[in-house]
Amino acid sequence: MHPAIRRQTLGDLLHRSAARTPARLAIACGATRWTYAEFDRLCSRLAAGLAQRGVAQGGRVAVLARNSHAFAALRFALARLGAVLVPINFMLKAEEVAYILRHAGATVLATDSGLAALARAAAALDTAVQDFVWLPSEDPSEPAEGMVDFHTLAACEAPPPELPLRGDELAQIVYTSGTESSPKGAMLTHDAVLWQYVSCIVDAGIASEDLVLHALPLYHCAQLDVFFGPAIYVGASNVITARPVPENLLPLIARHGITSFFAPPTVWIALLRSPLFDTTDLGTLRKGYYGASIMPVEVLRELAGRLPAVRLWNLYGQTEIAPLATMLAPEDQLRKAGSCGRAVLNVETRVVDDAMRDVGPGEVGEIVHRSPHLMLGYFRDDERSAAAFAGGWFHSGDLATIDDEGYITVVDRKKDMIKTGGENVASREVEETIYRLPQVAEVAVVGLPHPRWVEAVVAVVVPKAGHTLTEAEVLAHCHAHLASFKSPKRVVFADALPKNPSGKLLKRQLRLDHAALFEAR
Repeated sequence: MHPAIRRQTLGDLLHRSAARTPARLAIACGATRWTYAEFDRLCSRLAAGLAQRGVAQGGRVAVLARNSHAFAALRFALARLGAVLVPINFMLKAEEVAYILRHAGATVLATDSGLAALARAAAALDTAVQDFVWLPSEDPSEPAEGMVDFHTLAACEAPPPELPLRGDELAQIVYTSGTESSPKGAMLTHDAVLWQYVSCIVDAGIASEDLVLHALPLYHCAQLDVFFGPAIYVGASNVITARPVPENLLPLIARHGITSFFAPPTVWIALLRSPLFDTTDLGTLRKGYYGASIMPVEVLRELAGRLPAVRLWNLYGQTEIAPLATMLAPEDQLRKAGSCGRAVLNVETRVVDDAMRDVGPGEVGEIVHRSPHLMLGYFRDDERSAAAFAGGWFHSGDLATIDDEGYITVVDRKKDMIKTGGENVASREVEETIYRLPQVAEVAVVGLPHPRWVEAVVAVVVPKAGHTLTEAEVLAHCHAHLASFKSPKRVVFADALPKNPSGKLLKRQLRLDHAALFEAR
């Protein structure tokens, strides 16, 4: 039997959508418009061009780029080669990017003109990168010198190689901040991603007639795999932009007649506060999605009042589960406000105590999952992989309660993670950076409520006796070594940090003590 007869990979998915609706708009980005037939053919040519440059099955190709039609095409071209996508957060510093490149063993790095300097600087820091691919952007741009041009690759006339690809092979390694200072690479197969697409389509109502605006970064698994991938699966039309700001988003929604849009609460709040909101025709919008952090109840009510035709979904998950795990449906938005809902179609979720027993309603436990969405493990990290799957369930690291109807509400993060503006920040990474300052005796980093970022990174610092230190000095040090979203928004100085009798730091107490820090600003 030919290996492709029963196969279903990400590359096959696009080909089948193109066969069903060849003339339908697949991608619109800036001045670029591709039908499904055009998108499918281009991805095959791009795969052939990459193969001629030495990209092979199992090879890791990193992408450091803002959203574009080229990013979208590269995603599916790599899938057709059986190559492994390694998307990288473009807000990272060069040394942070270099860590991911080294750890993943990426030999090719794709980037755009705006990020070419960062890409070169990172690749030069003892990585295995041998080749650069230049990706055109949403706005017209000149190719970066010394990089192979996307258009040249996509003009390849040779057929893509016929490969014995399987659904259980790696599709991507997505790096996620952990409690440790080094990011972890979640290994996700084609099968895992596709099972997750099915859950998204069924439970989040993604449909072929949707016209979807993709504005949050495609390097992030939420935009890439909860919205863009499932939309391609069902043959929906997709508008891609790299600028998730109100002055760009609101006119795009009106101009294209967008029906479906996802953003973290910070972006929804920015849209509501924009002077353009009330003067822009948003009448086509029917589906609104949010995630990454809790939507304030008052904002939910405001959205319902000002966009009465829009149904809202809250989606919760994490990179390791590809990433959707639970969903709060439109009819439950106010009835169960603050909840992340119940497990989606292909996920089994529990809230358990340390002995893996289900907790009772209202009791706090850890969220654990079983699902075909789940990662194989962490790349080159057997110890952390084993810990994540202890007891035969994946441990999310999130602490939650579950009510008598099975609705889950996240109350804290066992992994000590801060979610600011939709981005994950590991407290320990920021703490270790601040500890490099010789004047610091102790530091604790927490997330505090913020009107714009929902949660803001705050450092509580205890200076060494006899030493002086200012907030400006700490912030300057952090900005020099960390991505801007990881750097604290404020630094608070203290004589001591709260601890329990055994000496354990009480971060929950710090969050309570400083909860109103941003209220007066």
